[in-house]
Amino acid sequence: MFKTNEYFEGKVKSVAYENVSGKYTIGVMAQGAYEFGTSSNEEMTVINGTLDVLLPGSDTWDVFHAGSTFQVPANVKFQVRAIGATSYLCRYY
Repeated sequence: MFKTNEYFEGKVKSVAYENVSGKYTIGVMAQGAYEFGTSSNEEMTVINGTLDVLLPGSDTWDVFHAGSTFQVPANVKFQVRAIGATSYLCRYY
């Protein structure tokens, strides 16, 4: 039904689920810097808070506020900086 995930000593937590629309995680990040790896394409939407994101192949950090979305390709690493506690929804495709 649901799978819970915890990363970076509990500073990032999420719940994974699947429905007719696809596979998702919804989670929260404590303020801090994190590096994630992908195994499939991801679409990440900031629900609340702000993320600074360094996408693969970019030298520039982009800022994503609540309601904004970015895509990350499969099989790469990307970096985020949560500016305060931040919640997100990630869709895998």
